[in-house]
Amino acid sequence: MTHVDALSRSPIDIFCISFDNILPRLKSAEDNDNEVKAIKELLRISAYEDYCDRNGILYKFAEGKELVVVPDSMQTEIIRNAHEKGNSGVKYSEKHLQDYYYIPKLRQKVEKIISNCVHCILINQKRGKKEGLLHPLQKEDAPLHTYHIDHQRPLESTNKNYKYVLAIIDAFTKFVWIYPTKSTTSSEVIAKLEIQKAVFGSPFQIISDRGTAFTSGDFADYCAKEEIKHHAITTGLPRANGQIERINQTIMSVLSKLSLKNPNKWYKFTNELQRTINSTCQRSIDTTPFELLFGTKMNTGGIYKLKEMVEAEFQANFEAQREELRKHAKQQIFKIQEENRKAYNLRRREPKPYRVEDLVAIKRTQFGPNLKLKPKYFGPYSITRAKGGNTYDVIKEGNHEGPNFTTTCAEYLKPWNTCRLEDQPNPGKPRLWCQANDNPRHSRRASSGSKQNWLVDALASRRDAEKDACSKRHF
Repeated sequence: MTHVDALSRSPIDIFCISFDNILPRLKSAEDNDNEVKAIKELLRISAYEDYCDRNGILYKFAEGKELVVVPDSMQTEIIRNAHEKGNSGVKYSEKHLQDYYYIPKLRQKVEKIISNCVHCILINQKRGKKEGLLHPLQKEDAPLHTYHIDHQRPLESTNKNYKYVLAIIDAFTKFVWIYPTKSTTSSEVIAKLEIQKAVFGSPFQIISDRGTAFTSGDFADYCAKEEIKHHAITTGLPRANGQIERINQTIMSVLSKLSLKNPNKWYKFTNELQRTINSTCQRSIDTTPFELLFGTKMNTGGIYKLKEMVEAEFQANFEAQREELRKHAKQQIFKIQEENRKAYNLRRREPKPYRVEDLVAIKRTQFGPNLKLKPKYFGPYSITRAKGGNTYDVIKEGNHEGPNFTTTCAEYLKPWNTCRLEDQPNPGKPRLWCQANDNPRHSRRASSGSKQNWLVDALASRRDAEKDACSKRHF
């Protein structure tokens, strides 16, 4: 447990700056910087603000400290080296830089450098509210139009070699089919869909995850033959197939309780479970799935006996009553979706928009043993297609860890910004030379044009003032 003891100790200050190698380079850079040269020239005449020249290096007194003035050409290197000593955050890096160096607008420049750090892009978690709002799927007002389909995790192996559960739910009526399967291959999925096809026909749309059973060529050929539109959800985003994910939780919970005494016989309870779910009132449709699909209540075997058709006129008005029931169910679905959308979006913010060819880092969505200290993000990747619902297709750029291409969403993306500070435009007002408290010291800057002309004007003004003072003393 020595590693735990080491981690529990007070943090060691790994930020240590040595001037032995940096000062000669700073002196050379200051000699080539027009601003620093101008201040040194003014100091040869008289004192200037809080600056001083020692052995050819410009210093500035600020908050009781003597700080080395860093010219523009070395600011990026100084900040990056300070940050990379421990990959510290903005506040920590700024605090220690302020103890040694004077860099105007330090906080803004530190933020830019850290936002462009490749190690921080790959390792750090995204902060604040998660990106991405909820986009409910549009529901058709007819049963058996859209199926949500998914495999449940491996269960106890049975004497018939059943290991998995294939669950299918109708998006409108919430009617559920539960099949025990021996594998998660596309052939078994197609076989179960063929069973349903014999009674209900084929759906117009199937929504699934990107499991191998649903992304295989055989499944694609089957969907094309049956004229089924297949929609595969974004990787690592199970909420996009939320209906089947919620019913999977119910299936596993009830199966576990029913097969508690003999876990190897769980497959015997799938038919009973399917009947129970379909005869239970659903909050989203305000009725039972069976009644919404067939227009009558299910005979549950003595617990809820089937009502007899009481009168001939009920049969005559059956179709009209069913249509009214479906309209009410559709309104109830929209109401629940709106409630879910508002509650979900309270913890969310608008996602950052990305464009095709933007470079990004993508989040690692699958973890296993010995991956705790691995980077949380892969990159760089290039966006190849922007899809609806803030999802994107991306492809790998260069040779690094991660999939060659995949789909992801804004919640799992970071901008890949790795340009230098001096290459980026400086937002806000232009930086004025020899300024204090963000106010220009001289007004000649606006009229004289170039830096060189302004420096000449400043020196001339100082000499003219001294000559006037001498003339008054002699007079």
